[in-house]
Amino acid sequence: MFHKKEFQTAFKVSIPVMMGYGVLGFAFGLLIVSLDYSWYIALLMSIFIYAGALQFLAIGFFSTKLGLVDIFITSIFVNIRQSFYGLSVLKKFKKSGKLKPYLIFGLTDETYALLTTIKEDEQLKIKYYYFYLTLLNQSYWVVGTTFGAIFGSIITFDTKGLDFSLTALFVVLAIEQYKVNKNFVPFLIGAVASVLAFLVVPINNMLIFAIVSSIVGMFIFKKRLENV
Repeated sequence: MFHKKEFQTAFKVSIPVMMGYGVLGFAFGLLIVSLDYSWYIALLMSIFIYAGALQFLAIGFFSTKLGLVDIFITSIFVNIRQSFYGLSVLKKFKKSGKLKPYLIFGLTDETYALLTTIKEDEQLKIKYYYFYLTLLNQSYWVVGTTFGAIFGSIITFDTKGLDFSLTALFVVLAIEQYKVNKNFVPFLIGAVASVLAFLVVPINNMLIFAIVSSIVGMFIFKKRLENV
């Protein structure tokens, strides 16, 4: 059954993500075919993996021929953040019924940001609103990556610098999160962890070290984070 009001509301709310995912997905598609992979690899990854940051990292994995164990460990640490913020939406998804597995699968940073910053309309059937919001966001990513991969397969394109596009989106989302929560502590923890990683460990272990350090810092300053 189609729920028009919920779909229209979700579409309106998701427009900023559409603009970001369209560009980022296109960049990912271009990058994946630049490594001589078929265009449909980008499509399949976006449908069944659907993890923007990890998909971009996967490009680096492929190009450097990283070992399976290293890929596994890095993937766990990159996406472990979702297990933490996922806990905060369990209450929201409690009455989602059969839609709940997909809502969990499709919970990206951008979708989470919308779920936690946009005021909800009490007249909406909320589980369908969540479903359409999640589905629309993934569709933007899938369409963007597919068009980028097809375009890159047809036309030779200089992909230098495109891998920074995901970082740019994270910066914008971080700014939006600060505007809502007015808490600088997570940003300070992340900055310190990044500097420590740069100074202390080899470049191939920087990401894991920074993530672990950030998690430890969040636990240490838990009270400061909760009392805002």
